[in-house]
Amino acid sequence: MIQNVFGASVQGASHIRSGRECQDSFKKVVKDSGTVILAVADGHGSDACPYSKAGSHAAVNVFCKILGDYLDTYAGQPEMLFTFLKREGDTKLAQEIDAEWKRRILRLHTRCKREIPPDAEQSRKNEAVYRLYGSTLLGLVLTEDFLFAFQLGDGDIVKVSEAGVWHVIEADKILGTETHSLSKSESWKKAVTLIRKREEKESCPVMYMLSSDGLSNSYKNDEEFEKTCRDYYLLLREHGVKAVSDQLKTWLQETSELGSGDDITTLFAYGRLQNGSTDCPV
Repeated sequence: MIQNVFGASVQGASHIRSGRECQDSFKKVVKDSGTVILAVADGHGSDACPYSKAGSHAAVNVFCKILGDYLDTYAGQPEMLFTFLKREGDTKLAQEIDAEWKRRILRLHTRCKREIPPDAEQSRKNEAVYRLYGSTLLGLVLTEDFLFAFQLGDGDIVKVSEAGVWHVIEADKILGTETHSLSKSESWKKAVTLIRKREEKESCPVMYMLSSDGLSNSYKNDEEFEKTCRDYYLLLREHGVKAVSDQLKTWLQETSELGSGDDITTLFAYGRLQNGSTDCPV
């Protein structure tokens, strides 16, 4: 299974200049079984979303908690869990994530005694609160038997092996600065999921990387971004996890300064899988 999980978030170069905190969050969970749960969220960070750091923090915690509970419920029954996620990943599961995120945001907003936007209609006060915490969400679960990926909003989930670089999910691209968001009504309808079984042996290491859009937006095209993903893979193979982990924040800060100026978060899972095919996209 995956032996190494690590990541980093850096404050964007433009956010440093403006005094705005990093809006990204990430979380990683490694179960006793070796199953890995990864989540990255990107708070919108605009003036209309002053609490989006809290929104992204809630998002990664919600994903890891809900998927962790399902893994515990179906412990020893991987086929049943696979079937559930295949049938319900972009419906029931996405609805649970949507509803739990919104429940936590309302509870947080009330506990902090923050005001409701004064221009909000009485019937839409909750929606006005959600907008203050807007965030995207990327999630990935890696088990011995299958991979499950979840995406709501922008960002990238990528797999790299000796055979090449693949986007695990080809999510909707929205022009401009808009993106799908957990803060929107029925946000679950915009969730994209993918699940795949692993059936064959894989002898070479594989790398999965979740990244907020500050990374890909720092490159002029997809080819340059994919080359960078490949470079990270080669660095891990040649120099090891500690060397890459120790330098990761420095590299991400340089990328932001030379590129998008946005916050950047990357979360890696790297190692040899017991199952999986080197010529399979995921």
